[in-house]
Amino acid sequence: MTALDPDGPNAAQVAYWNETAGPSWVAMQDDLDRELRELGLAAMAALAPRAGERLIDIGCGCGATTLELARRVGPDGGVLGVDISAPMLGVARERAAAEGLAQASFLQADAQVLAFEPVDGAFSRFGVMFFEDPVAAFANIRAAVSPRGRVAFVCWRALGENPWMTVPMAAILPLLPAPPPPPAPGAPGPFAFADRDRLFAILRDAGFADISIEPLDAQVAWGDLDTATRLAMRLGPVGGMVRENPQLAGAMAGAIRVALEAHAGAHGVRLDSASWIVLAR
Repeated sequence: MTALDPDGPNAAQVAYWNETAGPSWVAMQDDLDRELRELGLAAMAALAPRAGERLIDIGCGCGATTLELARRVGPDGGVLGVDISAPMLGVARERAAAEGLAQASFLQADAQVLAFEPVDGAFSRFGVMFFEDPVAAFANIRAAVSPRGRVAFVCWRALGENPWMTVPMAAILPLLPAPPPPPAPGAPGPFAFADRDRLFAILRDAGFADISIEPLDAQVAWGDLDTATRLAMRLGPVGGMVRENPQLAGAMAGAIRVALEAHAGAHGVRLDSASWIVLAR
């Protein structure tokens, strides 16, 4: 089932997450779920879902967080996972069916414009940083949440505070014919909400109150060295550089592997991350 307008306000993101990023995330779903699990659980603790509640999961991807929310609200509750990526939603539906979680459902839609049914709360694990108009998107989400409800999510802080991305990036920059231009501050992307004051203003202007934005510093687990190298080659800005310079892919993989080896231990490659845990009512 879909409620997605491919010509809507986030058309570029729709194309990216269906044609490029979505298939990559499907191929790496288990590794990515392991990497992001603890960060998502920290945001879920802030949301504090209760039995019988109805929730939405924004940018649910392959469904791991939707299914965890569904377990917590139980059979008398319901969780709608919303994402723009058809490939990822296909995996999510298969996972829900395999677990018999009838209270979990999924919809391909743009949360910036979708007319949601009323819910008790909204959640996201790194799925809300890609809106073209974040104030409009959060205002739309707020309109769906009951007056006593809440929204909780986790998003990245600044790129420079996240070695999980800067370590592989620094490894390949010397190989590029020219350094890539920096993204415009606040542009849709993984680090769009790096500025705490800007994020607070977006939520305030969208109509939220009692806004809490707290830093979370944690290591992310990338698996063994081969897995970590493969993930780094396909994720975020580094993945974009690899796709734009395919003739350098072999050299980039070698450089990234050497850089990540310095962070490998008995429990695989682990790198520091910096994110925000956000709660608003």
